[in-house]
Amino acid sequence: MTKYLLRRLLHGLFSIILVVSIVMILIYSLMDRTLIFAQDANYTKYANNDKEVYRYERWEDYGYLDYVTYSDYINEIAKNGEFETDEQRRSALNFGKKPEEDDEIVQLYVKKFTDYYKSKGYTVRRLDAKMLTPVKVASGGRQRLFAIKDIPLTTRLWKFFSGLIWVDNIHNAQGIADEERRITFSLHDPLYGDKFSPTIMGNGTTYKYLLYTDNKFPYIHQNLFTIKLGLSYSVNQNVDVWKTMTQTQGALVKTELVYPTGEIAESSDNLHSARYQYGSRTSLPIYELRFTDDYTVVDKNLSGKSRMGYSFVIGIISVLVAYFLGIPLGVIMARNKDGIFDKIGTVYIIFIIAVPSLAYIFMFRALGNKLFNLPTTFDTEKTNIAMYILPIVSLALPSIAGLMKWLRRYMIDQMNSDYVKFARSGGLSEGEIFRKHILKNAAIPIVHGIPGSILFSLTGAIVTERVYVVPGVGNVLTKAINYYDNGVIVGITLFYSTLSVISIILGDLLMSMVDPRISFSSKGRA
Repeated sequence: MTKYLLRRLLHGLFSIILVVSIVMILIYSLMDRTLIFAQDANYTKYANNDKEVYRYERWEDYGYLDYVTYSDYINEIAKNGEFETDEQRRSALNFGKKPEEDDEIVQLYVKKFTDYYKSKGYTVRRLDAKMLTPVKVASGGRQRLFAIKDIPLTTRLWKFFSGLIWVDNIHNAQGIADEERRITFSLHDPLYGDKFSPTIMGNGTTYKYLLYTDNKFPYIHQNLFTIKLGLSYSVNQNVDVWKTMTQTQGALVKTELVYPTGEIAESSDNLHSARYQYGSRTSLPIYELRFTDDYTVVDKNLSGKSRMGYSFVIGIISVLVAYFLGIPLGVIMARNKDGIFDKIGTVYIIFIIAVPSLAYIFMFRALGNKLFNLPTTFDTEKTNIAMYILPIVSLALPSIAGLMKWLRRYMIDQMNSDYVKFARSGGLSEGEIFRKHILKNAAIPIVHGIPGSILFSLTGAIVTERVYVVPGVGNVLTKAINYYDNGVIVGITLFYSTLSVISIILGDLLMSMVDPRISFSSKGRA
């Protein structure tokens, strides 16, 4: 068993890396990178050299290349003591509208810049000033000097996978004395007074609360480890993909809070999410009134669930409904083969298969609203349970049909097996044969898909969530593709592929528990 799991995990890890690599090649090498500007409203505002520079800056943001300006280079070497005075640094920065206008100092450092980055495989580009008149520079025509280099696939993969897990530590925050940097453990959370509530807090860390407990599921929360799937630049600008999927939504929820200074106020601040920002406490009077340090940046408590939360609730309930109804109906169809119930079930299966999913989802949406007055769209600011019904029904119905179809087929195949004939000759009743033999063997392939059905509830349903305006995960990937948001596409690819590998392994393990003939041990083999 251990060898099997290890082998499966290694194969799964290789598969994940391969899938992510293929997606990166498709995005960064085979697709036209100018497509990212198709829906960029800012792109049309630039002209001349500024427009070209903007393209490179955005391509760097989207992960296509590394972009370094001449001024970045000069400022970096200035930090290393290259210039004796700041005036010398400014003089080196002042390169001319054309190369022939550079003075000796500028020529020296332009050559150093060019040689250094060319030796590293960069392409150095100099854009001469675009002149409106002999003395006036055209709009966006200022001279530019920079180096660019496409990021190799191996570098991109290493950067992506090495940065997947971010660990907070006491050296992250600036402006804190070394002797004050520490991690402390307490059985009593300062926010709850003397109430027993174990917590681990940091000073010098990015987050003040590294681990804490409260009365919200899963009751133990942490900020020490953070999953980083990559930044979004369009879907949820400058927010990590994982946070985009897991951060809560909805209306502000205000409660009575006791701030670190003892100030009491009605607020929606989530003090357990407090993050460090140097000098922030003195930036606003209200911060000085409420906080004792620069851990002032907080998230808000919201009434709704996260994107993943909405998708999972709808998905997992639809899975339970599908198995609860699909398996018994499939058994009834098999036991009454060619009977009236079998024919009705077959009509339903054919209907679900033949009719496009979008068509019957809209049909159920209209019927549910007309006949039962059920809400057809989601509202994250309300807790109306009825708004879950139609999305759950729309997701469950095709799953029910699939389970009915396959279980019926597997059971009919088993009914014609020799062991069934021997069981009948041995005097077993039809009920015992179906229950103890046929159903058990026919359920083996069905069992393998259970972990996948549960895990992929986290990914949402693209069509269903769009029709019912569910603020779930299903819409994130389609938006990312429409906006060419590369970071989101790669991050969700990793998420989906990881779930696939885990579901296959769990499916194999579950199948081995149901079928004693399946063994992961190599003992006894010739």
